[in-house]
Amino acid sequence: MPVKLLKSASLLLMSAALTACASTPSKPDNAAVAVSKQAATPFDSIYQIPAAPAYVIRGATILTGDGEQLDNATISFANGKITSIGEADDTPEGTVVIDGTGLWVTPGIIDVHSHMGVYPNPAIDSHSDGNEMVAPATAKVWAEHSVWPQDPNFEKALAGGVTTAQILPGSANLFGGRGVTLKNVPSITMMGMKFPDAPHSLKMACGENPKRVYGDKGGPGTRMGNMAGYRSSWIAAKTYDKAWDSYEAKVAKGDKTAEAPERNLEMETLRGVLDGDIRIHNHCYRADEMANMIELSKEFGYKITAFHHAVEAYKVAPLLAENDICAVVWADWWGFKQEAFDMIRENAALLHYAKACTIIHSDDEIQIQRLPQEVGKVMSAGAQIGIDITRGQAIAWLTSNSAKSIGLEDRIGSLRTGMNADVVLWSGDPFSVYTKADKVWIDGALRYDRSRPADNHTSDFNLGIITPSEDRP
Repeated sequence: MPVKLLKSASLLLMSAALTACASTPSKPDNAAVAVSKQAATPFDSIYQIPAAPAYVIRGATILTGDGEQLDNATISFANGKITSIGEADDTPEGTVVIDGTGLWVTPGIIDVHSHMGVYPNPAIDSHSDGNEMVAPATAKVWAEHSVWPQDPNFEKALAGGVTTAQILPGSANLFGGRGVTLKNVPSITMMGMKFPDAPHSLKMACGENPKRVYGDKGGPGTRMGNMAGYRSSWIAAKTYDKAWDSYEAKVAKGDKTAEAPERNLEMETLRGVLDGDIRIHNHCYRADEMANMIELSKEFGYKITAFHHAVEAYKVAPLLAENDICAVVWADWWGFKQEAFDMIRENAALLHYAKACTIIHSDDEIQIQRLPQEVGKVMSAGAQIGIDITRGQAIAWLTSNSAKSIGLEDRIGSLRTGMNADVVLWSGDPFSVYTKADKVWIDGALRYDRSRPADNHTSDFNLGIITPSEDRP
């Protein structure tokens, strides 16, 4: 069978298998339908861990993601989980043993700010689905409903060690909509990539973007207009939340005459934030605006999980640490608009020094392919001002800290016994410009192998460039 047809058939069979694994929900009673926060989640993940052999990597340098560097160490994983690390291992029959001498191992890279699938390649208007620019508040939309799984950017990111990505809407709106966390695996459907039971996020945006987009469309046209828009929406959300709380309390007491409030998709998302089920990921550049957004969150009783881009985060690093808010930043992007002007290359290093949760993100389909190198830039900038950051600490900016911000720190982001086996084997020091990912596992299944380039293409848009491997026709 020709390679192209073989790949297409494989994807179709995989899609059918995944769909078959999805359980058919039973019809709930009227009370369960009415209680919005107790209703079954629509668009549930159908991702399944594929069968895979056990693996052992021996003699590698391992960065655990928790701050440790283990030299000449061993890591084992099987059945989707890490089974041992840093010590002698058992090798049951069928285990694939890899000599890690001279190689490095890290957890899978997690990019918490990506637009893969919603702004896919080819970058044409008909593919541009990341921003619902029709009103300043569009919390009702979900990025996952725009994700195109065959975006070639997914497999290119995988070649850079990215195993998990949070896909966010764009930043034109005060409330841009829900984000979704995806496993970087091939699938015909978004549900086949969706990380099981990962919390939703809500994208909010400060500053220039909303006022630029809506200044001539009825507003907001100023930063004070932005703040008024947020407050008006949260006031409505509090009213909605109170109405549903009252109804749910009546149902819980057995009141069969209770009438459910009318569902509102916009308010459901904001209510999810107020209840702590949905995490705020806030596009915000300037220090003064971050402080204002923190005050806003206190006024309405919700928590901000992370400020994204945050080029002036170094100015309020202690405030972010005090409020347990992650700063999701670039290594050195600046100057492309006024609010991005006051950037310094030491930004992330100073955040780390202040003990604030520090994360490096891409927001770009090219940069996502080489995120460890971006971290290396910050390590260098920090060293120049006397802040020495170890490799064990720095890898957390792409792994354990990232996992914390998306609510998955108990499953991914660090290499510990019992954690998901999202593992990257690097050809050398991952922060070096000369290093490449050799192999990438997700849940213990080998998803990328640099030695077999023809096997690494999954998007239809890349099938035409496949050349056969030397060991197969």
